[in-house]
Amino acid sequence: MSILTNPFKTKHNTAPFSQIKLEDYQPAFIENIANARAEIDAITNNPDAPTFENTIVALDFSGEQLDRLSSIFFNLNSAETCDEMQKIAQEVSPLLTAFGNDISLNEELFKRVKAVHDQKENLTLTPEQATLLDKKYKSFARNGALLPEYKKAKLREIDTELAKLKLTYGENVLAETNNYQLHITNESDLKGLPDGTKEMARSLAKSKNLEGWVFTLDFPSYLPFVTYIDNRELRKEMAIAAGKKAFQGNEFDNKEITLKIAKLRFDRANLLGYATHSHFVLEERMAQNPDKVKSFLKDLLEKAKPAAEREMAQLTAFAKELDGVELLEKWDGSYYSEKLKQKLFSLDDELLKPYFKLENVLNGAFTVAEKLYGITFTEVFDIDKYHDEVQTFEVLDEEKNLVAIFYSDFFPRKGKRNGAWMTSYKSQSVKNGVNERPHVSIVCNFTPPTETKPSLLTFNEVTTLFHEFGHALHGMLANTTYPSLSGTSVYWDFVELPSQVMENWCYEPEALALFAKHYETGEIIPQVYVEKIKESASFLEGMATLRQLSFGILDMAFHSNNPSEISDIKAFEKLAMEGTTLYPDVAENCMSVSFSHIFQGGYSSGYYSYKWAEVLDADAFAYFQEKGIFNKEVATKFKENVLSKGGTELPMELYKRFRGHEPNADALLKRAGLV
Repeated sequence: MSILTNPFKTKHNTAPFSQIKLEDYQPAFIENIANARAEIDAITNNPDAPTFENTIVALDFSGEQLDRLSSIFFNLNSAETCDEMQKIAQEVSPLLTAFGNDISLNEELFKRVKAVHDQKENLTLTPEQATLLDKKYKSFARNGALLPEYKKAKLREIDTELAKLKLTYGENVLAETNNYQLHITNESDLKGLPDGTKEMARSLAKSKNLEGWVFTLDFPSYLPFVTYIDNRELRKEMAIAAGKKAFQGNEFDNKEITLKIAKLRFDRANLLGYATHSHFVLEERMAQNPDKVKSFLKDLLEKAKPAAEREMAQLTAFAKELDGVELLEKWDGSYYSEKLKQKLFSLDDELLKPYFKLENVLNGAFTVAEKLYGITFTEVFDIDKYHDEVQTFEVLDEEKNLVAIFYSDFFPRKGKRNGAWMTSYKSQSVKNGVNERPHVSIVCNFTPPTETKPSLLTFNEVTTLFHEFGHALHGMLANTTYPSLSGTSVYWDFVELPSQVMENWCYEPEALALFAKHYETGEIIPQVYVEKIKESASFLEGMATLRQLSFGILDMAFHSNNPSEISDIKAFEKLAMEGTTLYPDVAENCMSVSFSHIFQGGYSSGYYSYKWAEVLDADAFAYFQEKGIFNKEVATKFKENVLSKGGTELPMELYKRFRGHEPNADALLKRAGLV
């Protein structure tokens, strides 16, 4: 009997990480799928007439143990993977896809769901129950329940292949990231690099039994390298290496896989009666359809492009004046931006980092949450974790009730994918009268401590921590009845609102005073630095906006058209992003083949939602600023109408209830300095 097939006998029912062996996973998946299948059969074959409780609710709570197992396994496959785990992922993904299809293509089960849906008008349902009923009905209709048998069989084929391709895509990107290192033995090549980064590179070299310094494509290594190294040729080498991940014609090449994923998504949408993958996806988003997304991106592009072009001209003139560089290349962007920022604001990351010790920043996020929402975080040492670096916290409300379990995992390591994300090991719901509290985790890749210094964050890393913590609050403060509507289970273009609004506190003197303290002297960050942080917040914002829009435009190019015509992925990408391009093209590089957000993660036809949510977040934060950034009344409205509500109602309704009106883009354009 496997530990993974029964409810956990652990504190707060947390995941028993240390007791799980790799060989436990596959048998546990097989057993849990069989058990979940039996639960589905019991619902399908229930002799009683279909009701909301015996069909819709029963369905939402089915497969609980399978969901927990999946969350543990796939979360660890992102944060703590190995070859064997990736092999298991390739084996169990098709099983899960097949099981998912067995549910959504189960005619008898769909008949029961449809019978309840057909009498919707006569049922007295709460808004949350009505949403659940709609969502369950659509989960069948949008996944092939209305198709004839031969089309259902085709859908199964597509879904199985897509599941495998997405995994392989991600594995290839990780392998390419891990396979590259730049080994430097001549110290003069490191001119310009901050001491902390140098020390980190020295430690890395030591761990590989090498002399000198080693740099990798992991962000805490890569970003300071291209930002500070004076040697332009070395910056070029590093930037090209990062840009050609999975584009090298080797065993980890993603060109074919990317096109296959795009094509299969298109075929799947057609099969279900939609013009393109984007039409399918956006039906369940605030934006509703591809035309609306395209006009949203186009509108922002028109407003941001003049500013971006002015900024590019300013940066080019600065580089020419400083170093005689005639033409700025991609590997010059971060370097000269940082130099210009220092010149204009006498501000650079190295000046700020001593004030942003990781532990202090994390406690700052906790304090902001306490002031706004009345919750406290206490580190505990009797909850199991999957790696020594992970920290575990109990989150309590003002009455000392458990709100959530919170895990944090902050440093890069082999087996952990790049980037930063929030995830969940157990979702919130109310079952048998008990409010089951969520277990939430944030995973980042920050600059690790060295032999002489603690982990000191760049300001960008500070905002990243607050961003992911905003997602975490959305998960932790969830208070819904049904698991599928809880926490971050909301429309994709609404999910970034809680995370992006949280970043705003990083720019406020009142909030910075709580945590921005010098790691050696304890001195609070000088007011002059705070003013410079605020002043520089919109520095080169036009260029940054253009870059973000380019990703959204590329995403829509792949998914709102028929991708069958694409023969050359590089040429296609270049054409799609043409209107947003500022730097000369680099022939060896291609973004699409390592664009994990849309080809491995869930952001396909959804990358625009970062900008969409920025409009919401700027408008929402303007309300806080108006009333006071720690105003309890506004915070309570945000908690009650946004953070706790999950996907129980339409996002725009929830937003309007919080704000009193629909959002408009003025606050964003003003904040970004674009008007």
